[in-house]
Amino acid sequence: MAPEPTGQGPAMVARIRGLSHSYKTVTPLDNISLDLVRGQMIGLVGPDGVGKSTLLSLIAGARKLQTGRLEVLGGDMASRAHRKRISPRIAYMPQGLGRNLYEPLSIAENLEFFGKLFGLGAAERTSRIDRLTEATGLRRYLSRPAGKLSGGMKQKLGLCCALIHDPELMILDEPTTGVDPLSRRQLWELIDAIKAKTADMTVLVSTAYMDEAERFDRLIAMDLGRILAEDTPAGLKARTGSESIEHAFVQLLPASARAQHKALTIPPLRTGDDDTAIVAEGLTRRFGDFTAVDNVSFRIRVGEIFGFLGSNGCGKTTTMKMLTGLLPASEGQAFVFGRPIASSTNETRKRVGFMSQSFSLYGELTVTQNLRLHGRLFHLTPERTQARTRELIARFGLDSYRDTLASSLPLGIRQRLSLAVAIIHEPEMLILDEPTSGVDPVARDQFWELLAELSRRDGVTIFISTHFMTEAMRCDRISLMHDGRVLVQDTPARLVERMGAPDLEAAFISYIEEDMGKTGDPRDTVKIGDRAHEALGATAIGPARPRVAGPGATMRSLNRTLAFSHREVVEVLRDPVRLGFAFLGSMFLLLMIAFGISHDVEDLKFAALDLDQTPESRAYLTHYSGSRYFVEWPELRSQEDLETHLAANDITLALEIPPGFGRDVKTSSRPEISAWIDGANTQRAGTIEGYVSGAHSRYLDQLMRDSGRALPDFELVEVEPRYRYNPSFESIFAVGPSVPAILLMLFPAILMAVSIVREKEIGTITNFYVTPTSRAEFLIGKQLPYVLIGLVNFLFMSLLVVLVLQVPLKGSMAALTLGALLYVTSATGFGLIVSTFTRTQVAAVFATAILSLLPSTQFSGMMQPISTLEGGARVIGMLWPTGYFVHLSVGAFTKGLMLGDLLRDLVFLLIYAPVFTIFAALLLKKQMD
Repeated sequence: MAPEPTGQGPAMVARIRGLSHSYKTVTPLDNISLDLVRGQMIGLVGPDGVGKSTLLSLIAGARKLQTGRLEVLGGDMASRAHRKRISPRIAYMPQGLGRNLYEPLSIAENLEFFGKLFGLGAAERTSRIDRLTEATGLRRYLSRPAGKLSGGMKQKLGLCCALIHDPELMILDEPTTGVDPLSRRQLWELIDAIKAKTADMTVLVSTAYMDEAERFDRLIAMDLGRILAEDTPAGLKARTGSESIEHAFVQLLPASARAQHKALTIPPLRTGDDDTAIVAEGLTRRFGDFTAVDNVSFRIRVGEIFGFLGSNGCGKTTTMKMLTGLLPASEGQAFVFGRPIASSTNETRKRVGFMSQSFSLYGELTVTQNLRLHGRLFHLTPERTQARTRELIARFGLDSYRDTLASSLPLGIRQRLSLAVAIIHEPEMLILDEPTSGVDPVARDQFWELLAELSRRDGVTIFISTHFMTEAMRCDRISLMHDGRVLVQDTPARLVERMGAPDLEAAFISYIEEDMGKTGDPRDTVKIGDRAHEALGATAIGPARPRVAGPGATMRSLNRTLAFSHREVVEVLRDPVRLGFAFLGSMFLLLMIAFGISHDVEDLKFAALDLDQTPESRAYLTHYSGSRYFVEWPELRSQEDLETHLAANDITLALEIPPGFGRDVKTSSRPEISAWIDGANTQRAGTIEGYVSGAHSRYLDQLMRDSGRALPDFELVEVEPRYRYNPSFESIFAVGPSVPAILLMLFPAILMAVSIVREKEIGTITNFYVTPTSRAEFLIGKQLPYVLIGLVNFLFMSLLVVLVLQVPLKGSMAALTLGALLYVTSATGFGLIVSTFTRTQVAAVFATAILSLLPSTQFSGMMQPISTLEGGARVIGMLWPTGYFVHLSVGAFTKGLMLGDLLRDLVFLLIYAPVFTIFAALLLKKQMD
């Protein structure tokens, strides 16, 4: 561990003492102490998983402190008030290509959004956007969506968004990972130019590229959550007697890790030129008017390690997909082991293994289980799967990890397992997509030892893409792509020699710049550093000005809220799936549910087993066949016939008239019949029983009147029911106004929850963590568009209820609309609550649907009045807002109630609307754990 800092000397931008951080069983930071000097460019070097990102997110205020003390810009980061004060003085760009960007938004819209978050006025935003986009070469692409930018352009835009407010401390988490060498150089030129214009700015950068470390004023080498050393680049090399930072880093590792490292030597390839594994001839792929791959041709020999290099977005991945049969070519053809890709059988594809950058492993399975699963997926016999699993575990040094879950493996071990999985079926060709990204130098060399063994000993053809030039130099040949075309292909040494460059990275950049000079805009060949110096001017950008408190704070807060609302509206309008779900889904379900749910029991099929066969029995049956509630089925012949038709659902009622029914009628005896009712549906069966009793009573009543017999006194009074509000007693007048209440809870709540959780998944939630945005600004800003969507849905559904379901609106439209506004606000507030404890969009959809549908359908008064419920069911009904809106909606539509009659429901909905949102704000975290 580095010696304890004294805290004396230059002004510090950050002081770290005894800082530790843990995630369950993993400890990415273990008792770190550091002093970071103001005005320097400081680099954190080390592979993925050693704690760099955790440390940077803690310094940025995006992550919650656990143990230790951290002071940034003169204050304690454990203090919420201090974090709020300094957030306008910090810029944080998280790890990953465009992780702080909103892909549906254009370059200009992203920059406008960030400018509003930091309280910049319209004129100031425009000025800064012009200068930053001119400096980065993005000015010509202002209207292009961020999702359609190359990796390098995304990182440039991310940097512009981070810099729009003149920060004092700029924190960049691996800004060049996954970026091609040219874009990487341009990014560093831009950072250097900005740093030169603002002398007091501190730049804190993490990187896995050891060759980038030479440019920093100060280096912090990290491994396994601890600091290996802290010094200048020259100091680290002198301390370890190394010529490069990569070698110095290896020397700083613990002896046990160093012992596994040895110089890598790849024997020469001994395959003849005629032994080809892959042949590409004029491959072209178009997407509409855009040509992603343009007339690409090459040959790869059996056993050759073939490197595939190129600028971001040049067509490498598209070419790989065409070579594996995942994407058809628009023109040209490709052959794998002599067979055309288009006609390749499964047997041909089994000869190919694929390893993606993200590692195709199942985190919940152990090392052994992952290997066995993939063996079965490739249809290996159980015996062969078992043998290959034992062989690969021993060959790849996985024995001590055989029972460890893949998600718990160190990155280098996970990489080895992923390679073992890719070759479990002994393929003859292996396709690797940036397999060593983020891996430390020792693990990277060990991985390449395995590749060399596969190539030279087993004759496996290896097709690998990479942005590491040290890896490209290990390939037998490489192909360099740009703008969909192959520029050159040859051995690495010859390509360097032909360009007269000092190394492969310089040659790579020169080849691309030469091509851009021939085919592109001359401005593309201007160095970013020169353009940045010219665009930013001769003077410093200016000191950061906090824009959180003070005059105009209320207006800035409103602008931030509306910025989130505007962004959300734009994203929904540009997403056909969300747009269709938001407006068409609810209307479709309204019609399905309204027509599908009916309490009207009519057209019941019945049949009679008439064992009497008298005029009296036939007269009795006319009371059923003549009713609108029954439809007569052909007469039954036997008891078995009766049971058969009931079991087959042909009829729901069977009337059995016993022998002697007519005699009993004539002799004034009490006539009896047997009614067999299908009781599978208890509610329907109860209704049928009532119909049968009524028909039987009417028959007896008519019989007594026709015979002139005296009627009992109580029958002298005729009671005729009248149904108020719904004279025809049709269930559509109750169901039609009730169904929108369920849908207005379901759809806005799901959309709202998914909107928040989606930001967690893609990483843009970090912008909420590290900007001056408050919880209320974030939640209300996100909520307003979905309240509007819910209100529009209400209006459309109301039209459907009136025009299609034929349920007239008899009461107050104003009261109904006001109630709908309050209700959808409550629904979106509930969605906000769900979003605070769900982490994935799938979980958010299921949790919201289940938690909203059950009380909305069962305890809202739609099935039975809340007043008739008992115990917990009644409590839920009284506490859930759907019950109040169902009462309001049915009252306005069917009962003709006006504003005064519906005031009680409106008051309760008025309470729910803010309470749910406030509760969500209390649950929402402003920092990651």
